[in-house]
Amino acid sequence: MNNILKKIAALSVTLLISALFISADVSEDAQEKYSAHILIEARTGAVLDEYNSDLHLNAGYMTKLMALLLIAEDIENGKYTTGTVLTASQAVAGTDGAVVWIEPGENITVDELLKAVIVGNANDAMTVLAEYSEQSVDNFVMRMNSEAFDYGLRDSAFYSPYGYYDEREHTTAHDLAIICAKLSEYDVLEPYFRIWRDFVRDGRAELVNENTLSRTYEPHIGFKASHSEKSGFCIAEGGRNSEGTIYISVVLGAENEDISLKKAKDSINRGFSGFHVTATMFPDEMLMPIKVRNGVESAVEIQLKNQSNLVVPKNVTELNTVVVLPDYLKAPLKKGQSIGTAGFYSGDTLVCETDIVVKNNVDSLSFAYSFRKILSDIIKNHS
Repeated sequence: MNNILKKIAALSVTLLISALFISADVSEDAQEKYSAHILIEARTGAVLDEYNSDLHLNAGYMTKLMALLLIAEDIENGKYTTGTVLTASQAVAGTDGAVVWIEPGENITVDELLKAVIVGNANDAMTVLAEYSEQSVDNFVMRMNSEAFDYGLRDSAFYSPYGYYDEREHTTAHDLAIICAKLSEYDVLEPYFRIWRDFVRDGRAELVNENTLSRTYEPHIGFKASHSEKSGFCIAEGGRNSEGTIYISVVLGAENEDISLKKAKDSINRGFSGFHVTATMFPDEMLMPIKVRNGVESAVEIQLKNQSNLVVPKNVTELNTVVVLPDYLKAPLKKGQSIGTAGFYSGDTLVCETDIVVKNNVDSLSFAYSFRKILSDIIKNHS
């Protein structure tokens, strides 16, 4: 029952924040312009605005965002650097879709391959990176799905690193936003996401970024725009404000490019103007030890399970804390065991809630323990 109440409270908070968000997209006319949309804050993953954000859709070339997340992880873990030179295999021959005409046996740096994928959407460059990371494209796709599952992305299924249309492949605006939030943690990729136009392969292949916000939107930090007949116009855009807060907007299935770009940009701007990130700081010193009955210890120290950041409307300047705890506890107790809650309120509205847990194990009081304690006290008194 307690878990149900917590889910209801969390849902209430989401509904409250959505209601407070200044949105012009609730009309049927606006909703018909795209299939799905979401706005999140990257650090917390808080959903600030959404429409059909869990709807399964084919997002076309946006699939490359998940592929790029794996590449970023490999660079971070030292598998290779942006300066590493890779040799293209025979698999690049006859690559479908966008390419930079890499030839089998050609040597090319990871730096140029990243430019080709991120700016030019190049599938042959993606092949070279995927094969180097996991020995084959098929292995790479298996890893894409495995890591998506590990990140809790239960509404995505990937069948290639390219985004070729496949009726089995799907994702959601929410899952893509979480992928982008993960991508924002890798500084190595941001310079590539900011490129609008460049060249690779000694100037033989020109690259132009379909996401024109990379050139026109000052807060831009990434990520990708694409379009196809099946998926419509899609964009995943990230913007960082002067405080370092990153908001991510994903728009899928828009009717045209102007709609997708405008929706993404306007959403992020409203994130900047309407919300701020605050901390649920509550000193553990404010939580007094709780008495323990039938335990080897008479009391146990307690603490919040986690201190976290949360996103609140800018007109919320102060949070009040309501602590719910029992008068006493019964042994045995296990370290980390939940025994109460701390709720953070803006006025009468619950903003977030976290468990209160015990800091240490406390065993039950047994006859053998009592006998040893009495014997120890006798020895101390006569020594």
